[in-house]
Amino acid sequence: MDKFATILAGGGGTRFWPLSRQEIPKQLLNISGNDIMLNDTIERFKGIIPQENTVIVTNRTQAVLLESIMHSSVQKSNILIEPVARNTSASILFAAFSIMHTSQEDSLMVVLPSDHYITDEPQFRLTLDEACTFAMESDKIVTIGIKPTFPSTGYGYIAYDKEPIAVHPVAVYDVAEFVEKPNFQKAQGYLASGNYLWNSGIFIWKTSVIIDNFKRYLPRLYNMMLPVSEALGTAQEAETIARIYPLLQNISIDYGILERSDEVVVLSGQFGWNDIGSWDALGAIFPPDDAGNIIKANHMGIDTRNSIIYGNGRLITTIGVDGFIIADTGDAVLICPKDKAQSVKDIVDLLKEKGMTEYI
Repeated sequence: MDKFATILAGGGGTRFWPLSRQEIPKQLLNISGNDIMLNDTIERFKGIIPQENTVIVTNRTQAVLLESIMHSSVQKSNILIEPVARNTSASILFAAFSIMHTSQEDSLMVVLPSDHYITDEPQFRLTLDEACTFAMESDKIVTIGIKPTFPSTGYGYIAYDKEPIAVHPVAVYDVAEFVEKPNFQKAQGYLASGNYLWNSGIFIWKTSVIIDNFKRYLPRLYNMMLPVSEALGTAQEAETIARIYPLLQNISIDYGILERSDEVVVLSGQFGWNDIGSWDALGAIFPPDDAGNIIKANHMGIDTRNSIIYGNGRLITTIGVDGFIIADTGDAVLICPKDKAQSVKDIVDLLKEKGMTEYI
């Protein structure tokens, strides 16, 4: 069975503003110092999924830049451009139809976010390989959960049954429920129970399995997308996508299918995973200095501790600063407490509301 990777790369990375913008979001930035995050993602599954079988779903705003800097193994024809954002369900169904059109038979589909950071890549490949094997041998929806290391309020959680349904080198468990981002008290309880995993957003299934789940749980979206499936590879493809997409449901795969299906299983992964979703996550990539600061700037400070300071070359000076994020990109400056890092997206929403779109 052929394996395909689907990378969801159309997000705006609003919690990483002002560095991440709509036209140059964080997945197209080199944050780790290796390569852009999208290309790091493609390198990570090398040896498990043929890199030429990479399908990237992005949006019209980012497509030109993405094509110019993406991994050399990816064919331009494997970039699926959404004219408007309609959340992950539409993106995944679009990719599933495209993979079916390419392979002409049932294939394995691995869905990956484009903006994760992983330190133990050999262990990641082992876990992904086991997930692929289980998905090929079953008709299950497979996801990889991450063993939590602290009570995060920025991640969704997966509750799972304690007894595994299969034991490969990696155990497989039935999913009891998906839980949205909790408050701190609930997150502490999840961590203490030992029965919850972070939701990594990594999914593995056969194309036939996920399409059957769309028919069952999201029939309106499935039926609306059928003309797109029929138009793939024809002269009507672009016009059909442009006409259909604005009419689609705006719903995530979590809400639309995963939280409703009783065929979802999870593997527990421990491979140094981090969703670099906000400024306070930079500690997963860059070790703090002796004062607890992460500084990527021309900076001079007095009594400055536990802060993240990012600049574009201009001198940033601080006095008596403790626990803050300061990010200067030339045309915009962000200053906020680290414990408010998840709220940066609210500034982006406010800029949008005020019509200040040149800053987003």
